[in-house]
Order: sequence, then structure tokens, then C-alpha cells
Amino acid sequence: MYDSKKSGAVTVSHLRFGPHPIRSTYLITAATFVACHQFRLLERMDVLEFAEHGATFLLNSPYGADGTWDRLPFEIQQAIIEKGIRLFVIDGDRVARDAGLGNRVNTVLQPCFFALANIMPREAAIDAIKSAIRKTYGRRGELVLERNFAAVDAALEALHEVVPPASAASREHRLPVVPAAAPDFVQRVTAMMLDGKGDLLPVSALPVDGTFPTGTSRWEKRGIAAEIPIWDPSLCIDCAKCALVCPHAAIRMKVYDPAALDGAPDGFEHRAWSGRDLPGSAMTIQVAPDDCTGCGICVDVCPARSKSILKRKAINMEPREEHAARERASFAFFEDLPEVDRTAIQAATIKGSQMITPLFEFSGACAGCGETPYLKLLSQLFGDRALIANATGCSSIYGGNLPTTPWSIDHNGRGPAWANSLFEDNAEFGLGMRLALDQHEELARHLLSRVAPEVGEELCAEILAAEQGSDALIEQQRVRVAQLKSRLERAASTDARRLLGVADVLVRKSVWIVGGDGWAYDIGFGGLDHVLASGHDINILVLDTEVYSNTGGQASKSTSRGAVAKFAAAGKRVGKKDLGMIASAYGNVYVANIALGADNAQAVRAFAEAEAHKGPSIILAYSHCIAHGIDMRTAMSHQRDAVASGYWPLYRYKPAPEGTNEHPFHLDSKKPSIRFEEFAMSEARFGMLRLANPQEAEQLTRMAADDIAERWRLYEQLADVERTSPPIIAVDQGHGGHGAEEADHG
Repeated sequence: MYDSKKSGAVTVSHLRFGPHPIRSTYLITAATFVACHQFRLLERMDVLEFAEHGATFLLNSPYGADGTWDRLPFEIQQAIIEKGIRLFVIDGDRVARDAGLGNRVNTVLQPCFFALANIMPREAAIDAIKSAIRKTYGRRGELVLERNFAAVDAALEALHEVVPPASAASREHRLPVVPAAAPDFVQRVTAMMLDGKGDLLPVSALPVDGTFPTGTSRWEKRGIAAEIPIWDPSLCIDCAKCALVCPHAAIRMKVYDPAALDGAPDGFEHRAWSGRDLPGSAMTIQVAPDDCTGCGICVDVCPARSKSILKRKAINMEPREEHAARERASFAFFEDLPEVDRTAIQAATIKGSQMITPLFEFSGACAGCGETPYLKLLSQLFGDRALIANATGCSSIYGGNLPTTPWSIDHNGRGPAWANSLFEDNAEFGLGMRLALDQHEELARHLLSRVAPEVGEELCAEILAAEQGSDALIEQQRVRVAQLKSRLERAASTDARRLLGVADVLVRKSVWIVGGDGWAYDIGFGGLDHVLASGHDINILVLDTEVYSNTGGQASKSTSRGAVAKFAAAGKRVGKKDLGMIASAYGNVYVANIALGADNAQAVRAFAEAEAHKGPSIILAYSHCIAHGIDMRTAMSHQRDAVASGYWPLYRYKPAPEGTNEHPFHLDSKKPSIRFEEFAMSEARFGMLRLANPQEAEQLTRMAADDIAERWRLYEQLADVERTSPPIIAVDQGHGGHGAEEADHG
């Protein structure tokens, strides 16, 4: 039984062992062995609900044999005592770290299970585990094998039994599944699913039309981070980079009137705002302690360093347990601070965009995900009027899978409308949204002209003529439409009633088609190409991880030459498809190749330009992924290396306005300054082939470097080409089809 969160996911495995074939299809309700691999789950789940009397309980605890009992919730202590459960504890995370495995505890807990469950002799189990490790990780080199073997050997030495006292005395208690402030639907339905009891919900409890409320991820409060970022305002330079790159919107920035600080809780940090927008304001960088995944990317990108304390920055990772209570109170106060007036700032800048509350928050994506910062930025720039068609893939799983969704609403109750379509037809699905909006707008304009005498000629004329090219102008149109709707409610005609149902489309909407490279380059490419050729005002965001991330790491047409992936175990032989150049060939499509970690400003500018372009636009966003085999804590710095090596050049193709000679191609990154081989060897997807087949790896790496050099030469030429007026061809219409010879001189 599992949920589909990418980070902090809960999987409950029901396993039976016996001397005869087991043909049961039901779940276990009387377990002789229970293991909990994440200590934090004890706070929110009744993990011993199905443990039978005398069962064995294996717990991965960071507190060791001596400190674990007092940390257990009262309900767990009581269950252990009442059921006579034997408790065994191991600090699996420490064993894994000491062995060089980071936070991967699978190898540590396997031998503990076999040592306690008496399925087979202990020595035979250890030999079988090591054999499986060699088969699984052998091609990654001897060092990886040695680390895993060391973890196996150290596991049993670190395993200890804890003898419980006669009675439960813990002051800790299981937390409620959702906070008491959660809305009714979340209390009745979402909470049941989060508690693992969704099967008990009657059909009548679910929405009849399948439409679920948004913004429910904020009530989940998973608390999966061991360390969280803590802000030091004395070092901060107000750059907003930490908030910009946070994959889970767990770090927020607000700029506000200092008078709003009245009633702030003890320890609430703030400082004077130094930005040009909103002079005289105060600002705060605040973490949501129960929603942060502890990825550490914010610390990696922070440029503000202490001159006196080594490695100290304006934001630093510190133990969550020490700061959770204070930061929880601070975040609650922070959320109640007034929202910025987006018409008073430059939203399409790094700082401006991060003053706006994200409408994509606390997703279940992998810790340090490379995709989600782009979606968060999209939600900040356009989310209060966005319609999103989302292809199946990682972005649909963390974007809208039950029981919670991170797509949210602002203080005015507005937010993105989001829907997930299939892998193969998402582009057509999004185009359908655009066409439907256009039809509704055409109808609304027609009806508006008919009801003008009834509701006011002047107001109707202003609505029909309104420009909506900025946040301020869009807000003005919203005010007009609100006035119109108020008048329509008092009008009696049939046209007025019909217009009331579609009047909101008179405010400009932003349609986005979102998906990964498996959709855009492969399975959905035919539909995507159709949308690009349609000429309609629609935006496409490709979250390019260069591999089918959601389904296990299969190669896509975006996978680079020489990279190892499923279906390309010996390294991909052919080069990467250049989707950007294919799109630019139409001439009227806006195209941008961006990498948030390499150039923040270029990425924000690209989103603004794409949405402003009155026609098709496509943004190809470099998205680092755990499948690349990199250190996710420094993944944004790794993006910078991807650009510096020429592996991912930054550019924008801006179709020139009709009748002008503006140069459309803008090469935004500098000439490669590091060798591709240097970049490639920092990723396991390239390094694995060098271990398995050095000769093949060398050849493919050389070919991939040649691909990069050739592509760079092409882009340099495109950036330098002078744009001239098209030649005028004179054709003698009088000769019909035979006028070509006379026209040759033209």
C-alpha cells in the first residue's frame, strides 16, 4: 500500500512467509513482525495497529537504544506494553552515513529484518543480501559495493533491544492527521486518505463531478526534514535567490509595512528592505518547518557569506527539532502578513516575483527537484489567471494526485485551474482550453455589445477596448468586469443572464501546457507540433529531465548521447533532439532555453516574454533530476556547470514584430568555459558507462562533445546573422502561371 509522493512517501508492505504457497489476496491484520523505517511516521500513523500480541517491532531511530523510549509517542508506548511487543532499535541513518551511503537505509535494515524474523539462517541471509547487492550495483564500481557491504556488516552490531518499563509515561502524543483549522472537506475526506483509511470512505463522501478543492497540500504537514534552513537577517542581501529556487515553496519572502510587525511572536526575524520597489518597507525570509524537505538547495545558492565565521551564510541548515516550535509560530504569523500589491512592483524580476505568494506549494516532489521551481515561478507570475493542461508524468503525480494538491489560491480566492490529461494528447487538450476560452470570449463580447444599453454604454466600451498587457491593466479590467457583473445581476434580459455566466473570460487568461521531455519530445510530440503550428496564443513549458523520470528512468529523445538509461544501458548512441530549433523554424513561435540555476534573471525574463507573446511559445527548462546521479543539495550549482560546459546553452528566439528587422535569436550564455568531459563525469548517468565499458564511454563522450561544439557554432551563427528586408519579387499577373521567366530579374 503506497502513496505516490516522490519525497516522504509512505509505503506499507504486507509480506507473508511460509513453507507452502500463499494464495491470499487480503492484507495482514495480525502481524508477527512490524518495521518502521522513518521515526517521524510514529507522530502521525498508528504503525502498531495490526501488530499481534508478542510481535517484534524494528524501529529506525536517530536516538539510539538509550534515548528512543522517551521519544516515543504515548500511544506507541502503550501499544508496546499492552501487546507485549519486543522493541529493537537501530540508528540506520548513522550506519548508512558512516558507510558512505548518505541517507539510503535499505541496505542497513535488510539484515536486521532477517536477523529478527527467523525466516532463514542469519549467515545465509547475509550471503544472499550481498549477492543481490553485487548483482544490482556491480556495474557502479567496487567502491559502491564496498560501501554497501560495510553497511550490511555494521547493521547487526548497531541493532539493540529496548526493554520497556511497566507503564507508558511519554509527554509526546500522536499529532492530528490535519490541523484543526483545516476546512470541512479536508477534515472529512482528505484526512481519512492521509491516515491510510481512504478505503473506508463511502462514495457519497467524494465530489460528484470529480472536482477536488485545491490548496490541500498545506494541511498535510509531513515534517520529513531532519534539518531546515534558518535565516540570518544580519547577512542577507535581499537577493531572493533562496525563495526563487526552493523546490517546495517552503521558503517565502514578504515585503511589508513595518507597522504589520505589531504582535509578532518572539524570535520572528525581519530587516529593512533595500530594494527600489516599496521603499521604507520591512522584509522577512521565512521557512515553513513542517513542509520543508531539507534539500539544502537554498543554502547552496545563497551568495551572502559571513566574513568572520567560516561557511556561514545568510541561510544555514540547522536541526529541525531545535527550531520547529519557534519557526512554526513565525510561519503562522508570516502567512497573516499582508500580501504585496503586485501592481506596485516589477513582478517579472527575481525580487519582484518572489514578493508574490506562490500558488504552487509543498508538493510531494523529490527533495531538491529540478522541475518544481519553474512551476512555482509560473504560479507567482500568472497563477491567479492561469489554466494548466498537465501531461501525465512526474508533474502530474506531484501536481494533482490524491489525496492532496499543491496548486492553490491567493487571498482573493483566485488561482490556477489545473487538469491532467494523458501522455499522448496533452498538447491537444491544452489547445482545447485555449479554443474554448476564445469561443467564450467571442460570445461574451457579442453579448456585451447587445446589453450595452441595459448596463451602461461607457462601461461596456471600456471593457471591449481595454489593453491587458500588464498586471496593473489586468487589475483594472477585473474591476470593470466586477462592476459589469454587479449590473448584470440586476438586469432582466436573457442576454444579461447569459453574459453573467461567461463575463469572467473578459479578463485575460493565461493557458499553459505543461509536461516532461517524455511527453514533449516523444509520445506527445505530434500534438505539440500541431499546437506550435496553430498560431494560437498558448504557452508550453517542457520540464526537461532528459529521461522518463516518473516511470523509472527510460531514455527519451531528449537523452544526451553517451548517457546511461533504461533502454540505453550501453549509453545512448544518437544525439539529443533539438526541440527548440524545430519550434523556431516556424518563425512565429517564441522559444527559450533556460536553466534557473545558471541564470535566474534570464529564466524569469523568458517566462514574462513567452506569456506576453501573442502566439505560440515554448520554454525548455533544464530540470536536474535524481536520475542523473548527482548531489541534489548542489543541483542548482550543477545547472551552472551544465551551461558553462555548453551542454545546455541559454537562448531566446523572439519572433520579430511584423514590418521590423529586429534580430530574433538571442544567445544568452557565454562561450563554453569548461570541458564537457569534466561536467559529464560529475553525473552517474555518464560515469557508469566509463566504469562498465571505458572504451565505449570515451568514444561516446568525444562524440557528445562534438555535438556540443557543432550546436554552439550553429547558435553563434544564428546570433550573428544580420536580418535584412525580404526581397521583393515582381510577378506579372497577366501571364498567369507563365510569368516566372519575366519575374526572374526581380
